[in-house]
Amino acid sequence: MSRVVFQARGLKRFYPMGEITIQALRGVDLELHAAELVVMLGASGSGKSTLLNILGGLDSPSEGSLLYYPSDPRDSQHSAPRHPASRHYNSNRASPAQAQGIDLARANQRELTRFRRHHVGFVFQFYNLISSLTARENVAVVTDISRHPLSPEEALALVGLEHRLDHFPSQLSGGEQQRVAIARAVAKQPDVMLCDEPTGALDFQTGIRVLEVLERINRETGTTVAIITHNEVIGDMADRIVRLRDGRVEQLQVNTQRRMPQELRW
Repeated sequence: MSRVVFQARGLKRFYPMGEITIQALRGVDLELHAAELVVMLGASGSGKSTLLNILGGLDSPSEGSLLYYPSDPRDSQHSAPRHPASRHYNSNRASPAQAQGIDLARANQRELTRFRRHHVGFVFQFYNLISSLTARENVAVVTDISRHPLSPEEALALVGLEHRLDHFPSQLSGGEQQRVAIARAVAKQPDVMLCDEPTGALDFQTGIRVLEVLERINRETGTTVAIITHNEVIGDMADRIVRLRDGRVEQLQVNTQRRMPQELRW
């Protein structure tokens, strides 16, 4: 098994709503590994978006632990609190250097901001591009604050948009705008890309093209990619499928062989 990137234990998330409390996560245990492609499946309200937000440092759990193991062990010395139990982590699955896990459940907002900036790339259903900036400039917004970024030109070439560098969002199709958003995410060279319904606003053919880009990034760069979706078919392209229901992991499924995105039909 490859290096562990995330280790979640007993994750719970509660949201007070007046006199009632919404239980979005009810005790999630999960590990994500380096260079794997994971698809998280679940109906609306299953907790998958809440889990993705917590993994990405956009939210914090109400209870439980979430350890993040950076690819460069030196990052754990100054990114966020280290978990006191992380030094006891299973040596068969992590090197001694990796054993300094960053405890995201205990991190403050400044530490979470640093974590998001340097370690995670986000892709959402809606593209969140700046309309007054070109594709190149939208990607540069991220590369200008990253430690070891790809150039905007390299990132856009990786998603097949090297011919659209100086086009504005209004001059791009929906699929092309999503690919610019993916280029922006991958340009910082994150350990992990977290994708929330990346094909949800796209037609079938355009969605397949976006999935091809995500698969290529995972395969060629070794970036861990986690995709959340309600579309069961997309699970066939994953190394593992995580099925969520009512705030819990209902099933973990390992695919013996990944299907290529162009083989998928829905």
